[in-house]
Formats: sequence, C-alpha cells, structure tokens
Amino acid sequence: MADLPVNRFKAGLKAGTCQIGLWTALPGTVPIEILSGCGFDWLVLDTEHAPSDPLTVLPQLQTLVPHEVAPVVRPAWNDKVLIKRFLDIGAQTLLVPYVQTREEAEAAVAAMRYPPRGIRGVAGSVRASAYGQVPDYILRAEEELCLIVQVETAEALARLPEIASVDGVDAVFIGPADLSASMGHPGDQMHPEVIAAIEGAIRTLVGIGVPAGILTGGDFARRCIDLGALFVAVGSDAGVMAKGARELAASFKNN
Repeated sequence: MADLPVNRFKAGLKAGTCQIGLWTALPGTVPIEILSGCGFDWLVLDTEHAPSDPLTVLPQLQTLVPHEVAPVVRPAWNDKVLIKRFLDIGAQTLLVPYVQTREEAEAAVAAMRYPPRGIRGVAGSVRASAYGQVPDYILRAEEELCLIVQVETAEALARLPEIASVDGVDAVFIGPADLSASMGHPGDQMHPEVIAAIEGAIRTLVGIGVPAGILTGGDFARRCIDLGALFVAVGSDAGVMAKGARELAASFKNN
C-alpha cells in the first residue's frame, strides 16, 4: 500500500528555512521539467493569471514527482470547487488569491478539510490518495496539506493579524502588484508607500509567528529575506526567458 507523500514545502516552513521559488505561468510540462533542475525550492503553478486549469496542472505535478522542488498551485479564486479539484489531483500546497477577511480565510480552510472539520467533498479513487491505495488518506490528508492565503490590498493588510491567525492558515503571501494598485500606485511596486506596507506586513507576520512570502526580485527580495520572509519567489518563467533572450540577441546585434 502507498503512504501519504511528505510535503517538503510545509516541512520547510515548519523548520523556519527560507525557501527560494520561481513563478510559473507557461502551460505544459517542458518549462516545468527544465526549471525543476535549476535549484529552486518551490515553483508556483499559476492558474489565476495563466491559461491553466486542473487538466493542465495534473501533468505538471506528475512531471515534478522525481524532483526535489515543491509545487505550489494557485487556484484562480477562493472557490471550494476549484480547491477540491486541485487537492484531488494531488496538489498539497495551495496559494489562494485575494483573501480579504477572516471569513474568507476560514472559507479557504474549510475547503481544504474533510468533514466534520471542513467541507471538502470525499472521493476514493483520486490521485491524492494514490487512487485509493493510501488507506487512511481521508483521516491523514490534512497533515501534509498546506494553505497559503494571498493578501494583496490595503484593506486586507489592515486585517492582517486576524486573517493570519485563522486556524488552518499555514502562511501568508503578500501580493505586491495588486497591493500597489490598491494603494493608488498601479505598476509601481517599488513606490516608498508600497515598500513600507510590505515591510510592515512581513514584520507583523514574523511577530505573530506566521510564515510570510512574496514575489519580488533583486535587492528588495534580499531585504524581505532579511526581514524574515520564509518563502520568496524571485522571478517568473516568462520573465527569465524574455530577459535571457533579449540579452542574447543584444550581445550579437550591438557588436
């Protein structure tokens, strides 16, 4: 019989180890297969701002099985049906976007848990239970599931302690792009007011003992790590490819 797979990402959070990640939005298994050997601790498989869904994420999860990089799946919304479908295909860590209140965080937690602690629908022969070969999956699934809630507006930041303190929330991700827009600085994630808000949020999360994460780059990524952020995505698949391609072209055309 099969056993419940260990969630390396969740274990890293519990150990207080800073984990460096990369955002991925390109569909298909080839980009994921290439990136799996590049040294990142975790990869986001995004379906909110990507043309992806459970059918495209499934082969990506399968591709990552032999590799020591943890997948983090972002559903398109805080929706119990989407959450159920991603859990059933074997996603163990979910990053739920646009959580604005304690009640919305509680709804995400409930969607992650089987009754009587939650509302996740029960199915036997799904990939998450090795198609029924993990005999106690329903009783033990929660042990290796990890819920990250995404806080990405000024309104949500004002409620950060109550959102982060919800039982079942394992970590909080700060979304700098939407946050900057909500603060009146769309497209300017490095505006001093946005930077101050992000730094304050990380300090708050560190102070209450909840792991903090973010997607950012360069010196500010290092600053967030210094402040105590425990999971930091430092780039994206499309961004890395475009930057590398531009630099390669320029190295020949500008000679």
